[in-house]
Amino acid sequence: MNEPALDAERDAVLAALRPVVDGIAATFGPVCEAVLHDYRRPERSVVAVAGAVTGRTVGGAMSEIGMRVLARGDEAHDELNYVTRTPDGTLLKSSTMVLRDSTGAVFGALCVNLDVTAVDRAHALLGALAGTARAPAHVPATTFGDDIDAVVDAIVDAHPLRRDTSWAALDRDRRLQLFRDLDGRGVFAVRRSVEHVATRLGISRASAYHYLSQARADTGPAADTP
Repeated sequence: MNEPALDAERDAVLAALRPVVDGIAATFGPVCEAVLHDYRRPERSVVAVAGAVTGRTVGGAMSEIGMRVLARGDEAHDELNYVTRTPDGTLLKSSTMVLRDSTGAVFGALCVNLDVTAVDRAHALLGALAGTARAPAHVPATTFGDDIDAVVDAIVDAHPLRRDTSWAALDRDRRLQLFRDLDGRGVFAVRRSVEHVATRLGISRASAYHYLSQARADTGPAADTP
């Protein structure tokens, strides 16, 4: 099947799922958000959204989770019932279900986010009353937003190699590791992200492309061209 025919097929799948997005959110009520993504447009992947748990709108960007799926390409799989939290502390139970065309290629995802903050607090209170409370488990924070640059910034700033020191303090091996990790998380699948990361790190665009090329040397993908 040629690419225009595949794109028409993908468009038809997304159109068919739009009412499903509304149905999911209506079923679970105000604590639920359903988001439909078209990964052919990472910077504005949201094509339908119902509910307001993360505050995203149609035309908004994918999250860090979407970037991770994008980085895995056709090897991506559904991620169901995982727990994350927003930077403001909202606790989410989420599922990301990848969408494939008839060739098996991943082109989007249907995501469901449930705000379980109140449930978690009630569980902790009941545990404390019963004397069975446990120390809260660490839940990673995920940045959601309509601006892809903000998502990229959050990933770069939260990386352990970046969070605790400056770029200048990193030796060559750790610089390569930083670029390798960012690439593995799908950051560089987004248009102009190499330039954006360079600005965030305070280095030149040429240096960023050099480190990305070196980081990819053993893993296969060719670096983006300036």
